[in-house]
Parts: sequence; C-alpha cells; structure tokens
Amino acid sequence: MSRVGKLPVEIPSDVTLTVGEDNTVTVKGPKGELSRTFNSDIKVELEGNVATVTRPSDAKEHRALHGTTRALIANMVEGVSKGFQRNLELVGVGYRAQKQGTKLVLNVGYSHPVEIEPEQGIEIEVPANTKISIKGIDKERVGALAANIRAVRSPEPYKGKGIRYEGEYVRRKEGKTGK
Repeated sequence: MSRVGKLPVEIPSDVTLTVGEDNTVTVKGPKGELSRTFNSDIKVELEGNVATVTRPSDAKEHRALHGTTRALIANMVEGVSKGFQRNLELVGVGYRAQKQGTKLVLNVGYSHPVEIEPEQGIEIEVPANTKISIKGIDKERVGALAANIRAVRSPEPYKGKGIRYEGEYVRRKEGKTGK
C-alpha cells in the first residue's frame, strides 16, 4: 500500500472540496479556487472534513497514480488555505532585481535587463534588491516560475554568482593554479 496514498487529507473548516463528473476535484478557499481532473480509475471520497483516495488494484499504474493523486489534492487544499511561497537570492556584484508594475526586471550581468511577466494568479515581490519572493496558490506554477527565474542566471561553481533558491548550497570548485 502506498504510504502517501493511504493518508487522509484533512480539509480545514474554511475550505470546500467537491468531486464532480469525470473525477474533477474542485477546491475553494479564502485565497482562491483550484480545479484538476484526475484519472477515472482512482476514487476520491469525502467523509465530513476528510478526503480519502483509493485505488482499484495493485497494478503498477494504479500504485503510481495513488500517491500522486493524494499529494496533488493535499497541495490544492494547502494552496487555497495558506498559499505557497518560494524565495530567491541574487549573489554577484551589481546583480539586482526590481519591480516595474507587475513585471520583474533582473540585471544579472547581461548587456540587457531581463524582464519576466508572471502569469495570472502569481505574485512577485522584491523585498530587497537582491531578494525575490514568489507567491501563489498553485504549488506547481509557483515552483515553475521560480525555476524559470533561476534559469536566467543559475549559480556557477567557481565564484558562486547567480540566482539561487534561499538556503541553497552551491558546491564550489577550485580555480586554475599557476604552474
């Protein structure tokens, strides 16, 4: 049995979860609404304020979908109640970030500034010119935007310069020696 899949999903009092036609799960909460369609073999059942996910057999495909479905539903519930946040740091001389309207403008050593427009439902904050905070209710989209921003100038191993996740360890290499 899947250790993740068999765990029940606790639903807070201010969140409503509904399972519709063709296994579409809709979660509404104080921060917004998320909806996702899951495989029709996996059953999502509601009992009071607890959602459980069950699979029809121990086939490899069903075992794979069981834990994934439960984790995605748990992330949807957490997203509409608390939200998700990823923090990035800019390390390097002259590297800075700023907001212009909703756009994020990065100066990270290129001949031009890099502009990134967040998609609907995702918010970017710049608390300091070397820190970026990405917030939203969809964990997948918040993580994808954070990864795209990091990919503009990922950390290099010799000086450690670049955009990194908060608390990320960059493994350093030794440079060339004289002779």
